[in-house]
Amino acid sequence: MLRRIAAGVLDLAYEESGDPAGWPVILLHGFPYDIHAYDAVAPRLAAEGARVIVPYLRGYGPTRFLSPATPRSGQQAALGRDLLDLMDALGIESAVLAGYDWGGRAACIVAALWPERARALVSVNGYNIQDIARAGEPQAPENEFRYWYQYYLHGERGRAGLTRNRGAFCRLLWKLWSPSWVFDDATFERTAAAFDNPDFVDVVIQSYRHRFGLADGDPALETVEARLAALPAITVPSITLDGGDDGVSPPGGTAHHARRFTGGHAHRIIPGAGHNLPQEAPEAFARAIMDVRGG
Repeated sequence: MLRRIAAGVLDLAYEESGDPAGWPVILLHGFPYDIHAYDAVAPRLAAEGARVIVPYLRGYGPTRFLSPATPRSGQQAALGRDLLDLMDALGIESAVLAGYDWGGRAACIVAALWPERARALVSVNGYNIQDIARAGEPQAPENEFRYWYQYYLHGERGRAGLTRNRGAFCRLLWKLWSPSWVFDDATFERTAAAFDNPDFVDVVIQSYRHRFGLADGDPALETVEARLAALPAITVPSITLDGGDDGVSPPGGTAHHARRFTGGHAHRIIPGAGHNLPQEAPEAFARAIMDVRGG
């Protein structure tokens, strides 16, 4: 059931299923995806007694800012703060947090900075907290070319392109990032409707500029960003996942992240899956949540 709640600076839309008195799990989507990434994960968890919460991130779907004065920021601190605000609004003291891409970043941030709120963590592509201080350091060329879309969005040509061609742009990313995933037009269009949010472009542009130090952050989030700059360890039980066919973050590139997990950590590579792992391999994603919950 789709619901809305005032959570921090947002009128936040979320899907809820399962037992209202069950063990809480929050599933967080990434860019450029939406809550439909969890259409096959949520029922599996609900069948295991979970209360499943799947929010639309800021800038997506029906989620809206409560005030026109709030910066349309997509920085990492905003994503983490939104998740914490949602938990507060719903009265959830602690939950299993699971996500990928932007959603995985939000989950990692809450698990790192507010570990008492995270019973356990599932994160695709490892430790997703950004090291902004080192963002200007070049990577190997085979990694740099995968980030073309981020560099494109650094300029005003990219903003205009995303504004004008958001559907085609996002569909191209789906294909590049999940080369072995065969999805039909209806599957993409069901999610693409979430990109019509009036704040989508501004939030996306700010996100990809802020992480490279090219855009100022929301002043209200400076304290959180300062804490994230220390790259805090994640002390809660965690399982990290990589899709074997991930076209933007190939397996093996996150191996060095293991030292950031100090509370019990396992890593799994899911063959045949790309970047949108919960939608491509829902059984494996749900299994990771069930396994880490028992850890």
